[in-house]
Amino acid sequence: VLHYQPKVNLKTGAISGAEALVRLQQTDNRLVCPAKFVNIAEECGLILPIGKWVLHEACRQTQAWLTAGLDIGQIAVNVSARELRSDFLEGVLSILNDTGLDPRRLELELTESGMMQDMEKTLEILCALKQLGVQIAVDDFGTGYSSLSYLRRFPIDTLKIDQTFVQDIGGEAGETIVSAVIAMGMSLKQRVVAEGIETKQQLDFLKSRHCAEGQGYYFGRPMSADKFATLLAAKCRVGT
Repeated sequence: VLHYQPKVNLKTGAISGAEALVRLQQTDNRLVCPAKFVNIAEECGLILPIGKWVLHEACRQTQAWLTAGLDIGQIAVNVSARELRSDFLEGVLSILNDTGLDPRRLELELTESGMMQDMEKTLEILCALKQLGVQIAVDDFGTGYSSLSYLRRFPIDTLKIDQTFVQDIGGEAGETIVSAVIAMGMSLKQRVVAEGIETKQQLDFLKSRHCAEGQGYYFGRPMSADKFATLLAAKCRVGT
């Protein structure tokens, strides 16, 4: 099943989008988080059908919300390196055509390490997606070991600051790293999103550094599609 976590414009407090997060629902209805099953799915190849289902369901649900007059902004979906090595571009095109979702509403999140595998092929795929209007985000930015030159080569729209750095806000080292990432993103004309915001102190610091967007428990935990629709319908400002 998919749950949705709101992304928030830190300047206005308005919901600017959501990240679709997959959960494994057991027969007793308990939910298992991705950390406990994604690696296994990667190893046995199940990540491909799971990833295809997640992308299709996220696009279908987003289009359903838009049709109902609920403006979600953009929907973000995580993509693994293994998915990129399959017929990924054709799959995205098919899903967008089937669901009717405007490509500009879709943001695909990739990790630094995932982007660097088969770099030239990945670049080709991402450029094709970019031409369609699909947005590209680097997830967990700062945790990889890649050369920063990829920020110049790849058609990246968004940098997502990893939550471990956000959690270090309040300490000099953490604040220095977060400030540097925000400044770099702004200089490259890339939108910066802070993950894992949990406290007002973290929010205030990010706002003082002009971070564009954020997500985390401070604004809302991942929730079912029905609960997220209720949140959208309320058109509330979150975390103010």
